[in-house]
Amino acid sequence: MATTQKTAKRYPLNVEGLSIPAIGLGTWQSGPGEVGKAVEAALRSGYRHIDTAFGYRNEKEVGQGIRASGVPREEIWLTTKLDNPWHKRVKEGLDKSLENLGVEYVDLFLVHWPASIDPEQEGANDGKGEVFEDWDFVDTWREMQKLVGTGKVRAIGVSNFGIKNLERLLSDPSCKIVPAVNQIELHPGNPSPKLVAYNTSKGIHSSGYSPLGSSDSPLYTNDTIKAIAESKGKTPQQVLLAWGVQKGWSVLPKSVTESRIKANFELDGWELTEEEVKKIDAIPDRFKVCGDDWLPIKVFFGDDE
Repeated sequence: MATTQKTAKRYPLNVEGLSIPAIGLGTWQSGPGEVGKAVEAALRSGYRHIDTAFGYRNEKEVGQGIRASGVPREEIWLTTKLDNPWHKRVKEGLDKSLENLGVEYVDLFLVHWPASIDPEQEGANDGKGEVFEDWDFVDTWREMQKLVGTGKVRAIGVSNFGIKNLERLLSDPSCKIVPAVNQIELHPGNPSPKLVAYNTSKGIHSSGYSPLGSSDSPLYTNDTIKAIAESKGKTPQQVLLAWGVQKGWSVLPKSVTESRIKANFELDGWELTEEEVKKIDAIPDRFKVCGDDWLPIKVFFGDDE
């Protein structure tokens, strides 16, 4: 098997001339005073893909980290996301994120969740509250499409969309642009093979958040992962990230510790064998880091396995 340089790998998108770096820094749950330094450290270590969201409440510090790194903006792939209470205010939501980040454009703007929450309802800013009766994600996507060509986004996509909601979106007459990316939870405990295959069949790139299974991941002590890591002289985290990249999706490991950020990027010069990939594929344990219990509606239907 030919060894690839994973840190330089990019996946082509369904937008002419655009490709997304295979490895990015995730910033979900990265706290104040930490995330800016993490972004700076990642970019100085060679990362060129940063993922954030309005809902993470850290866009301003992410922007500060980008500027502190000294890496030119045009060399960085920057993703952010439309928060649930902004579904009827798509243009305004993007402008607010651009203001927070201190940039003129983002490379990728995603609908964070297929849940259009009324901002006037109590608890809306925490994802709770109530959904609109006269608006849903199909209407939101209609507004997202209007951003293309404004110079403020290079691509648009979705996040946390399963097959059921994707089918509804793509079959609607108002859908003129197929999402470039579907960012979903992807790791051996939540591999979602049917969803990944569906994304691929529609020309949608799968991008994996929580690729390590989050903090204190049970995957770190999984016998299969540990054995492969020990045999290759790698960490379980490096094995998990290599698995994702070799499966064909971009991975977004999160850390605020500089040594771990650097280690997560040390993926060049070695590969998992096809047999090792199959062994990881065969891990039977299932778990989700991020469910939908906190939302007022169900968005995961168990149809993606």
